[in-house]
Amino acid sequence: MHIQTRTLQKEDYHDLKETMIEVYSGIGGDYWPKSSITKLLSIFPEGQFCVEVDGKVVASALAIRVKYDQFGDNHTYYEITGGYTFKTHSDEGDYLYGIEVFVHPDYRDLRLGRRLYDARKELCEQLNLKGILAGGRIPNYNKFADDLTPREYIAKVKQKEIYDPTLTFQLSNDFHVRKVLRGYLPGDTESKEYATLLEWINIYYVVEKDKKPHTDSIIRLGVIQWQMRLFKNLDSFLDQIEFFVNAVSDYRADFMVLPEFFNTPLMADFNDLPEPVAIRKLADFTEPVREKLCELAISYNVNIVGGSMPLVDDDGKLYNVAYLCRRDGSWEEYRKIHITPNEVRHYGMVGGYEIRAFDTDCGKIGMLICYDVEFPELGRILAQQGMQILFVPFLTDTQNGYSRVRHCAQARAIENECYVAISGCVGNLPKVHNMDINYAQSAVFTPSDFQFPTNAVKAEATTNTEMVLIADVDLSLLKELHEHGSVQVLKDRRTDLYDVTLKKAARKALKQKKASSDNDPEEVAPIITVAE
Repeated sequence: MHIQTRTLQKEDYHDLKETMIEVYSGIGGDYWPKSSITKLLSIFPEGQFCVEVDGKVVASALAIRVKYDQFGDNHTYYEITGGYTFKTHSDEGDYLYGIEVFVHPDYRDLRLGRRLYDARKELCEQLNLKGILAGGRIPNYNKFADDLTPREYIAKVKQKEIYDPTLTFQLSNDFHVRKVLRGYLPGDTESKEYATLLEWINIYYVVEKDKKPHTDSIIRLGVIQWQMRLFKNLDSFLDQIEFFVNAVSDYRADFMVLPEFFNTPLMADFNDLPEPVAIRKLADFTEPVREKLCELAISYNVNIVGGSMPLVDDDGKLYNVAYLCRRDGSWEEYRKIHITPNEVRHYGMVGGYEIRAFDTDCGKIGMLICYDVEFPELGRILAQQGMQILFVPFLTDTQNGYSRVRHCAQARAIENECYVAISGCVGNLPKVHNMDINYAQSAVFTPSDFQFPTNAVKAEATTNTEMVLIADVDLSLLKELHEHGSVQVLKDRRTDLYDVTLKKAARKALKQKKASSDNDPEEVAPIITVAE
């Protein structure tokens, strides 16, 4: 047996007519005349599909493209087809409207209908349409009409308490019922002239005016595994940064990410000072380094996640800050929320107040710094804000510390249906206190499902070796995972029982922090609310 799905041709009409007569023999054996099929093939040839089995057409799906706002949700079959003339078809239409699907009774055990629907969905994505609409008969409804309203009948079909040959099939193909239509197809006594307005949503649809030059679904990441080394001065340090920016730019990367505290070699000149003083001296370099990163982002056309650096704010407090330097010249900052005991003890650092996803020309990203990624609430809040890629600059001295960052980062990718890129420092700094040794294996992690690598690792660097890790991630796979994944973590959360949210105080924290006498994490931390 040979089966082929293809577009319908004029010479297929003989087989098509024979199949239609067989399909509709129970309701009069009606069929589309040759003139109607010819009209469809002339106005929208790519929208007419058929399945050929051993050289014979035994199934078909016919459709038009409509500007759906012109019809709304209360139309009839006669209206949507323009009185069966198909004059309602528009090459500028935003929806594919299914006007016919049928399979010869002798071939229904081959699941040919699914092939036709897959072809429609692929066409819908290629044409960048909002979705597929169709009026679906409910042929078994006449058996239950005395006891159930159409709404009740549909609910029982959804719950699989009742089988309906049309609606059950549609639901299994990811359609949902948008509305119940009255008088949709006069004479359809089996459905009592009711129909379901069915919709399949194209999750890849992009409004044309919102398209940007760099919003392709494939995003290239350049992850820097940075070797700690001493530099003569600030200029030589900046030269090393530009070397890496140039390298990832040559590979046409969309993002480059640097590690946490990658600028600490500049502390060598202050090694004779107490550590809290030395780190504040290092903070004097933060603004010029950030300005250089912004300059490089523009000149090399790459978005730079500028690792993290110490920052002394106007309030005199010391923060650990990561910068997003966009290639359009704008920039953002993220202040590490969770400060490690080491940072508190040696430097007197305090935590930031804001958890926010950032817009870029390659989708929404989040930034968490090292220890932050070990707190799942932060990743979940960012996911709720639409984050697609999470960047995690980190600095760990031992393999134990690295393992915490790595495994937590992998968990964030799986539970939040996003990509996570971690970037760390390697090597030694013998002339800088508290930075003696470093351990890292930078990597890019993915969710765990069929669309992604079986170990959920897109790419990883060689341990403790300076290098650039280049990896492509496909944002469209995240949409596919969210809608059709083996498990749908974000959708299946029991928000009736629990939720992750921000305390109200956190939304005002940036304004309040200057008036605050301390940095009380209880005032800004995310909380888990459990319903009783």
